[in-house]
Amino acid sequence: MKLDYKKTFLIGLGFFTVSIVWSIYNVAVPIYLDKLGLKGLTVGMVMTIDNVFALVFLPLFGTLSDKTNTRYGRRMPYLLVGIPLSAIAFFLIPFSKSSLPLLMATVILLNFFMSIYRAPTVALMPDFTPHALRSKANGIINFMGGLGASVAFLLGGILFKLNEYYPFAIGSGILILTIILMYSFIHEPKEIVDDKQEVSQKFSTEKQAEKGEVLSLIFLLLAIFFWFTGFNAIETFFSTYGEKVLGVDKSISSYLLMTVSALFLIFSIPAGLVAGKLGRKKTILLGLIIITLTFSSLIFVKYIPVMFVLMGIGGVSWALININSYPMVVEMTSNRGIGKYTGYYYFFSMLASIVSPILYGGIKDYLGDGFMFIYGTIAMIIAFFFMMLVKHGEAQNVVKSVFENLEHME
Repeated sequence: MKLDYKKTFLIGLGFFTVSIVWSIYNVAVPIYLDKLGLKGLTVGMVMTIDNVFALVFLPLFGTLSDKTNTRYGRRMPYLLVGIPLSAIAFFLIPFSKSSLPLLMATVILLNFFMSIYRAPTVALMPDFTPHALRSKANGIINFMGGLGASVAFLLGGILFKLNEYYPFAIGSGILILTIILMYSFIHEPKEIVDDKQEVSQKFSTEKQAEKGEVLSLIFLLLAIFFWFTGFNAIETFFSTYGEKVLGVDKSISSYLLMTVSALFLIFSIPAGLVAGKLGRKKTILLGLIIITLTFSSLIFVKYIPVMFVLMGIGGVSWALININSYPMVVEMTSNRGIGKYTGYYYFFSMLASIVSPILYGGIKDYLGDGFMFIYGTIAMIIAFFFMMLVKHGEAQNVVKSVFENLEHME
């Protein structure tokens, strides 16, 4: 049993486009809004629309894609609609920048169109990937997402200097090229096998299996919420921390955050391989231990060269956590429910990205900016507690009953 790398990278193109769009969007749109006279609070509210839309529409379209049955497949219709419409809305953003109502309409449409295809795109990976290889495949998907962000920042830096419209035009072109490639080379199976029927027979009753998996799913989703709570607060407020606590310029803060992103990108594929050896739960717990120790060390460490090392370790541990959590979520459902469970995953991760910056922002007003890594450490400890309670989500629970030694077969 081997991973189909070609198909996995093609599926990863969907995540690649999402990263390109949001990276360029996050650079340009706040500036456009500021030039139109909006206050910082209002700009911040507009920039959270993507998270709010994701909270509402990703579970909806993920679930709808599970129930869709067309000659194009279950997921592909949403890509065929969402990606071209996103390309059009994205292309129109710079042309709308001189009018607030027009810009807001374009921004809202872009966010909605992106919501149509995000969950179905991500759900394609487990649709095509055997259970035991999903962590490895998710590593590739996340690598493609990180690569998309890197490409966007690199091209944006060059293209914005040449012409305001070029980054949006190139980004829209990449979206159109992506849907052409994905439609041409990704062909969904006509019939979906309910692969959970075999698994439930391994338990004393099907109800026991379902009850255990529901509890594990709840604990896992709570763990996901809390580790994103800790990570998002640090990601959001690190530049403020750098200025007020470390006394460094925002460029240094940016380089420190870039170290996390770079090590996450480099380690995204190896993190899936580690899970293939240790198991997903143990790999995530290892990542949580490392990131907790890293954050707790950063409470006291203020020496910049050492911080670069610790932030790099944080990026590696974040890969161990993040790459293996989504495969664990979709492991708890059959192939018929992958879209719905993908929606659950995004609901809790996006909820954290909305709640945490507001929650920590209020806390730091009273306790000061130096509380940031304490907040992150507490969140990771709570996530570790919930992760310890998870009893399902390992690929071996499904596969070992059929294949005695999957590792040797690979």
